[in-house]
Amino acid sequence: MSDRPTQGKTTLGKGTRVTGKSRDRLQTQLKKQYEAGASIRSLARSTGRSYGFVHNVLVESHVQLRSRGGANRRRRQ
Repeated sequence: MSDRPTQGKTTLGKGTRVTGKSRDRLQTQLKKQYEAGASIRSLARSTGRSYGFVHNVLVESHVQLRSRGGANRRRRQ
């Protein structure tokens, strides 16, 4: 199985090693989508990779990661 996306599909086989030019293309694609507002979880889902994999690829491509979102929980008084 190739690790290249096919006609709009970006899902990679689970555990497939992504190296070289394929990884560079994936880094560029994920970086662009993340900077456009996509979450790491949504990118992981769309590529079929783990959260950790996507996080590491973004860190490797020197993306400024956003802080965690959502409301802060406060203790009941």
